Amino acid sequence: MTLKEQSVGVIGAGAFGTSLAIVLADAGFKVDLWARSEDVRISINEQRENSIYLRGVRVPESIRATDDLERTVRDKCMVLGVTPSHAIRQVFGEAREFMDRETLVVCGSKGIEEGSLATVDQMLAESLPDLPRAHIMVLSGPSFAAEVARKLPTAVTVAGSDETRARQVQQMLMRPYFRVYTSPDVVGVGMGGAIKNVIAIGAGIAEGLDLGYNARTGLVTRGLRELTRLAVARGALPITMSGLSGLGDLVLTCTGDLSRNRSLGVELGKNRTLKEIMAGNRTVAEGVKTARSVVQLAEKYEVEAPICQEVYNVIYNEKDPTEGLHDLMTRPPRSEHEFDPFSGVS
Repeated sequence: MTLKEQSVGVIGAGAFGTSLAIVLADAGFKVDLWARSEDVRISINEQRENSIYLRGVRVPESIRATDDLERTVRDKCMVLGVTPSHAIRQVFGEAREFMDRETLVVCGSKGIEEGSLATVDQMLAESLPDLPRAHIMVLSGPSFAAEVARKLPTAVTVAGSDETRARQVQQMLMRPYFRVYTSPDVVGVGMGGAIKNVIAIGAGIAEGLDLGYNARTGLVTRGLRELTRLAVARGALPITMSGLSGLGDLVLTCTGDLSRNRSLGVELGKNRTLKEIMAGNRTVAEGVKTARSVVQLAEKYEVEAPICQEVYNVIYNEKDPTEGLHDLMTRPPRSEHEFDPFSGVS
């Protein structure tokens, strides 16, 4: 095995980026982990722990944290991008000149760009125009970083337009505790990972309002329908939304105590403002920015997305969460499914 075949880069040293670096190190790769924060770099390189984002988990010696983007991406067989989605264009735009055409690029970020409504793979493709489109893939699924790092059983999906290259990534990441499936539906996997964060904020709001399990379960179920409508409008396969990157990630993010988006929603449900919640918070709840993009997406494709709309209203229009709940519950009655066999109305 050549040096290049042994080396990978991970861009983004938050909790998920660090946990994926640990998976790759466990698989025998040398990992350059790009970290913007000096505190994170010092913590990883000197203490062998990311005490800022992943406290209590040992970071293997084969992982080196660096602020050298060229070092992170040059002569690598694979580069994993795990920055916040709004940073993809900037970071990969800078990395472009150092990457060669043979590198596989896998995006673990989740989001939809505001304005352009570009998915994460589209942002990567536009930032790396010299890279073959088949080399750009998306990784998503129900995977709390802390549990991945502790080597608890986890299943995710890597989506790519080229089956051979997707299987390459699958084999590189597979561990006894980290199972990777492949999918050809790059759009669907990316959309599921993004939109579920907005639904999770809504589920958290319901919890913060102390509405009970019935309400939260109903919201998650109808949220899946909403997520599916939006993703399919963008060209996703409906079956993807019932898989790991759709239903799986949605359930985890809406119910798990480690979910940043759900936790933010809980605080909104307690009538705290977004500014109060985010003050001094170093972690990113992607659903906040994505809520704007999803509302734009729904308007563009004329898709009903009432849950996402109400989440947006609470975050950006300071709508009272109780009023948002009332408006959701008093919408005109309709069939559960898109097509009503009784009236013939879709």
